[in-house]
Amino acid sequence: MKIGIIGAGMVGSAAGYAIALKGTASDIIFVDQNTDLARAQAQDIAHAVPFSSAARVSAGDYAALYGADVIILAAGVGQKSGESRLDLLSRNADVFRSILSDLDPLAPQTILLIASNPVDIMTQIAAQLSGLPASRVIGSGTILDSARFRHLLGLHLGIAARSVHSYVLGEHGDSEVLAWSSARVGALPLADFAAQRGVPLTADIKNEIDDGVRGAAETIIKGKGATWYGIGAGLERIVRAIATDEQAVLSVSCVTPQIEGVDDVALSIPRIIGARGADTEVFPELNDAEHSALAASARRLKDTYAALKL
Repeated sequence: MKIGIIGAGMVGSAAGYAIALKGTASDIIFVDQNTDLARAQAQDIAHAVPFSSAARVSAGDYAALYGADVIILAAGVGQKSGESRLDLLSRNADVFRSILSDLDPLAPQTILLIASNPVDIMTQIAAQLSGLPASRVIGSGTILDSARFRHLLGLHLGIAARSVHSYVLGEHGDSEVLAWSSARVGALPLADFAAQRGVPLTADIKNEIDDGVRGAAETIIKGKGATWYGIGAGLERIVRAIATDEQAVLSVSCVTPQIEGVDDVALSIPRIIGARGADTEVFPELNDAEHSALAASARRLKDTYAALKL
């Protein structure tokens, strides 16, 4: 499999590093406006490859992405002082418009994997500008939020996080929804397992975990400036599901025809991911409060996107 990564900053390089070490792709190509950065990241990762896989890692221009199976978009501009969120989105839309116009003749059958924030809006922008089917424009969405949810539940329950099956839905951001109602450990509902384990999920514990999921990025950014390892691993997980046609259920963002009464909005729900991209939605069981929260998240994203001038 041939993977392109546009944007060789911390997120793009972390994704490339994870993909290379896992041997998920045979070819990984970095493209960045800063060609020295792209070349340096490629060389640094290539020097780690002999310890773990046979991946080829290089840097190049857009032409080097010809025939790429998956292209990760981790490019974008930072917010200026005093700039509104909508203005930032408009500038990032211009970045995506330029990138996608260059990619169009090179990789018409590619799957786009969007990592640039705000990821749900950028996913919908990429879908509109590229003209690709929604199933082939996938945002990383809440894959990282769901991992954080499982991590904290695993710590509370005293079990491996990989044994916890729980999802965060909606926006990758303030309005995201932790789907407590559908969370499972093995064959048991989460609350039943917690009771058996002798570590009940009290309201205080649930609030603490909710705060931990929502506040994780802020805590990490305060300590080191940005997050990259978690999302890098999440992007590798999505690429692996595509590369192996795994049919894995992952919480990713795609333009969704209708959800909770809101039409055509990009947000995260569990979806089956394989060689064709995001194939089927797997809508979890929710209680009334979670349905209402997901509807509010969808409306927030829809309103933000509608306010953009593309």
